[in-house]
Amino acid sequence: MKLKFYIFLFLLSSSIFAQQKQIETSIDTTKNKIGAEFKLTLKTVVSSKSKVVFPKLKNIGPLEVIQSYPIDTVKKNDTYELIKKYGLTQFDSGKYTIPSIKILIDKKPFSTDSIRVEVNNIKVDTLQQKMYDIKDITAVDNGIGDWWIYVLLVVVIIGIGVFVYWFVKKRQQKKIEEEVYKTPIEKATSLLNNLEQKELVQKGEIKEYYSELTDIARNYIEEAIHIPAMESTTSELIQAIRLASTKKKMTLTPETVENLERVLRQADLVKFAKSKPLDFEITDDRNKIQKVILTLDNAIPTEVPEEIEDQLLNEAQRQKQIKLQLQKKRNKRIAIAVGTVVFLLAATTTFFIATKGFKYVKDNVIGHKTKELLEGEWVKSEYGNPGVLIETPKVLKRMDTQKVLPKEAMALIKEMQLFAYGSMIDNFYITVSTSKFKTPTDIDLAKALEGSLKIIEAQGGHNIIVKQEDFQTNEGVQGVKGYGTMTLLNPVDKTSAKAYYEILLFKQDQGLQQIMILHEEGDTYANDITTRILNSVELRKASN
Repeated sequence: MKLKFYIFLFLLSSSIFAQQKQIETSIDTTKNKIGAEFKLTLKTVVSSKSKVVFPKLKNIGPLEVIQSYPIDTVKKNDTYELIKKYGLTQFDSGKYTIPSIKILIDKKPFSTDSIRVEVNNIKVDTLQQKMYDIKDITAVDNGIGDWWIYVLLVVVIIGIGVFVYWFVKKRQQKKIEEEVYKTPIEKATSLLNNLEQKELVQKGEIKEYYSELTDIARNYIEEAIHIPAMESTTSELIQAIRLASTKKKMTLTPETVENLERVLRQADLVKFAKSKPLDFEITDDRNKIQKVILTLDNAIPTEVPEEIEDQLLNEAQRQKQIKLQLQKKRNKRIAIAVGTVVFLLAATTTFFIATKGFKYVKDNVIGHKTKELLEGEWVKSEYGNPGVLIETPKVLKRMDTQKVLPKEAMALIKEMQLFAYGSMIDNFYITVSTSKFKTPTDIDLAKALEGSLKIIEAQGGHNIIVKQEDFQTNEGVQGVKGYGTMTLLNPVDKTSAKAYYEILLFKQDQGLQQIMILHEEGDTYANDITTRILNSVELRKASN
C-alpha cells in the first residue's frame, strides 16, 4: 500500500506538470556544502537550422550563478546536441528547489525540470576557536527619537531631485523641438540618432521605441513625399507610397516597400497586441527604417517647389506652432495644479508620520487587510474527516476536490475533503484538507510534503525554499512541519511577490490531515494570525 501511496503522489504532481520534453536536465550532485558548486547541465538535440537561446542569468531561483560555461556542440548525423552548463552555489544551509527555466528553440519556449538540492553546514570544532566574554546589556531607547527629521529630509531631497530632473528634461525637450533642420532627410537622420541615445530598448520600453521609430518614418514620408502618413493606417500608407512612386516617377524596388510594410506591421503588433520582438529583430527593424528613408530620399526627383505649395507649407507650420504654444500653456497649468495637490498630500502625510509614526499611517489611514483579520471576530470549527478542529479569522469554505486531483489518484482514496479561505495571490490564504484511504497505508510525511509543494508550484509558486522540522500539537500529536519562502506570480497583472508559507502534516492509520498557511513575507499581522491558528489546532482520530 505504501507503493500505491507514492503512485498517488506521483500522479498528483505529474498530472499538473506533464508536458512535452525537449530539454534534458541533470545535476552533478544533489547534496553539497555551503559555498560549494552545483553544476547544472542542460542538453537538447536540434536540427542544424534550429536556433537555441539559453538565458543569461545571475540567479536560478534561490541559488546564485557563479559560472556560465560556454555551450558545447556535438554533431550527430544531421542533428546537433547542445550542452549548456551553469555553476550554482548557495551560502545558507537548507533544502532548496532549482526551478525550471525557459529555453527558446526556434522562438518557442521549453521548460527544464526542477531539481531539489540540499546545502549542508560545515562542521566547526568549537574547541579550537577562541572564546570571548558576553557583552554587557545595552539599554534600549524607547523614545520616538529624531528619525522623523531624517524622513522629512529624504522627502525634501527626493522632491528637489524630481524637480531638477523635470526641469532638465523640459529644457532638453524644448531644445530638440526648437532645432531647425534644413531638409526632411537631415531631420529624420538626427531623430534616429536621438532615439538610440534614449536607450528605450535597454530600459524595456519596447512599445515607446517602436512608436517613435515609426513616427520618424511617417513624418519623413509626410514632409518629403507629401503623403498624409500620420493619419493613415499601414495599408493606406503602403498603397499611397506605391501610387506616389508611379505618379512622381520614383524608382523604388518592391523590397524597399515590403521592408517598410514589415516594420510598420511589427510596430502595430507591439503597440496593440503586446508583441515582444527579440533584440536582434529590433536592431534589424531600426536598420530597415534607416535604409528605407535613405532609399526614398534618393528616389525622390529634384523639383522646384511652386509658390502656392510654399505658402501652404508655411501656413501649416504656423498653425502647428500655435497649437504647440497652446499645448505648452495647458500643460503648465495642469502641472501647477498637480504639483499643488501632491505637495499638500505630501505635507499632510509627513505631519502624520512625524506625530504618529509611519506604521500607524500605513495601517490605519491607508488600511491593512491582515490587521482587520487579526482584530476581527474569529471562528472555531471542525473540518473534514478525520476532523481538524481549528480557530480561524474567517469560516473556511468547502472546495471541489475533483478539480484538484486526477481520477487515477481519487481511485486510491476513500474520502477527501478540502476547505479554504482566500487564494494564493491574496493577503492571507489558508487550507485544511483531510484524506482517508481505502486500505491501511504507511504514509511518508516527507513525500506528502513534496507532493504539496508540487501543487503549490503548479499554481504559480517559484523559487521555493523548503525547511522541515518535527511539529507537536498542544495535545502531543506528532507531525511534520514544512516552512520557508517562495515567489508567487500573479496571473492577472503578471507581477511577482515574496511569500512565506507553513504546512503541517499529520498521519493516522487510514488518514492524512494537512493545514497550509500562506501570506506575504514580512507581514507582522499575518505572522500573529499564523501563530494563533497553529496554537489552536486539535486533531480527531480516524474512524473506520
